[in-house]
Amino acid sequence: MTTLIAVIGLGVLCLIFEIFDFRKAIVPITVIGLLAILGLTVSEFNSPGSYYNNMIVVSKFSVAFSSLFIVLTIFLVTLGHNFYENHQSKISDFIAIKVFLLAGAVAMVSFGNLAMFFLGIEILSISLYILAASNRTKVKSNEAGMKYFLMGSFASGIILFGICMIYGAMGSFDIVEISDMSQSAELPIWFPIGIVLLTIGMLFKIAAVPFHFWAPDVYEGSPTLTTALMSTLAKVVAIATLYKLLSSMHADVNYSFQIVIVVISILSMTVGNIMALRQANVKRMLAFSGISHAGFMLMTLLSISNSAGSLLYYTSAYSLAGIAAFSVILYVCKNKENEDIVNFHGLGKTNPLLAAILTGSLLSMAGIPIFAGFFAKLVLFGQTIQAGYLVVVIFAVINSIISVGYYFKLILAMYTKEPNEARTGKPFLYYAVAVIAIALNIIIGLFPSLVLDLLA
Repeated sequence: MTTLIAVIGLGVLCLIFEIFDFRKAIVPITVIGLLAILGLTVSEFNSPGSYYNNMIVVSKFSVAFSSLFIVLTIFLVTLGHNFYENHQSKISDFIAIKVFLLAGAVAMVSFGNLAMFFLGIEILSISLYILAASNRTKVKSNEAGMKYFLMGSFASGIILFGICMIYGAMGSFDIVEISDMSQSAELPIWFPIGIVLLTIGMLFKIAAVPFHFWAPDVYEGSPTLTTALMSTLAKVVAIATLYKLLSSMHADVNYSFQIVIVVISILSMTVGNIMALRQANVKRMLAFSGISHAGFMLMTLLSISNSAGSLLYYTSAYSLAGIAAFSVILYVCKNKENEDIVNFHGLGKTNPLLAAILTGSLLSMAGIPIFAGFFAKLVLFGQTIQAGYLVVVIFAVINSIISVGYYFKLILAMYTKEPNEARTGKPFLYYAVAVIAIALNIIIGLFPSLVLDLLA
């Protein structure tokens, strides 16, 4: 609870800094504040509790994922220092929105009541709509914001309708009460309908097939830093929340429901990877890559009673690799009209460090050792086989092999092509975030127990 209050207070403080013209201090003070909140959050790991009539619940699950969200937000806020330096709007607006978005993310994994869950998802969604359309001078950004707003509003409506169905069946918004009643032999038909509607809405947020059509256009049109946020923080929040919703309501006991998850998981992996092979724009390629990774993450729902640790590990590995990759993309494509692969030609010669970091990030996403992505997939495959879904693992292995094709297309462009132009300037913050993110990815790859044991 203190984490949520502290994050909201920091967001308000960011807005106050603008009033007193402390713009240059906004990013460093926000980062320091987030580090302090991270320490506060970690200190609650062994202190579970509920607050405000069970509206907010502090548990190992909520603390672990909230800590991951805070770390990702620190990286994103740090990258914003250079990204927004020449922007028409004030930097305080963007930083405050990211902090308030973090508040929504924390609420989404800490809720004990469906009303708090919906409040959290709307805070996060509205923040993303604004950030997607924040580059007012570009038509693509305006289009991305409008498309995301329209489709996101429908998804939010479906989620709200699902919540109403569940309330109608159970007479309560409280997760504990719903969980107790859901184990009854006779449940009103409205309850499974509500679960299905909630799942559909959350699958949109994750960008899983067949609710993925918005992702490539929105990723490409949004400012690159916003795309980084959608690809990492927003996706991780959505899958963690879906996991908590379904595990709380014991949806895993329904075999038919699990078959639907199997189909969506396989389709997400396959469609995402096949479409990524055809992309020349790096942001669109990573959008389809994110769709395929959503399929991998959905595999945790097939063994939902004991896969919280593997979900935390997979999302940590994926998001850290994504942050490192987007740090390089921000540097390479700054002041460019697009983010096509041609912009990365010869990066291995002009900037070997950033090329190596981007290579490492892509190899982690592909599932190559020694990076965390390999071990995350290994753990996930083992649990899925144990749950009796070998066919899903077979498709996952095939899709991992397919993904190497488009990741190596970018890697080969960096090392086998001649540079198009000389790259000048070495922004320290891009380097710092990229190096720290890929280092953390390697560390948790070499020592997976650091993450896996947190929710064991």
